[in-house]
Amino acid sequence: MTDHWHRPLRHVKGGELSGNTAQTSGMRRLEAISGRTVGSEKVWMGETHIGPATNSGDHHHGEAETAIHVKSGHPVFVFAEGDEEIRLEAGPGDYIFVPPYVPHREENPGGEDAVVIIARSSQEGIVVNLPSLWAPVDKPAD
Repeated sequence: MTDHWHRPLRHVKGGELSGNTAQTSGMRRLEAISGRTVGSEKVWMGETHIGPATNSGDHHHGEAETAIHVKSGHPVFVFAEGDEEIRLEAGPGDYIFVPPYVPHREENPGGEDAVVIIARSSQEGIVVNLPSLWAPVDKPAD
């Protein structure tokens, strides 16, 4: 009999990440930790690859907070502030925080792949693809 506090740890090897998760054009998400892969209840974690000279489609991650760590390359994170497009240029070792429901996109203007590690406050990879950064977002009332 196993109680709640004595469950096994789960090990997902780097070569076992799954592409069977929500996707956005211009990037490839790989899922490591999720409700589906390890039975997590409150976190999703994986990595995203953005090829050279590529932009992702505009999207948001619903109610999930997203934390991003740049593993390699020099991705640019783009979001709208009023009528202005804001660009955050990042490099290896940097971190980016994306609040819930915020439309954004990733760009990779460089000549090498950009790889980022992602953690979300949901057990599944929520992705809502949008036609633009200024598209209306369906957000539940507070």
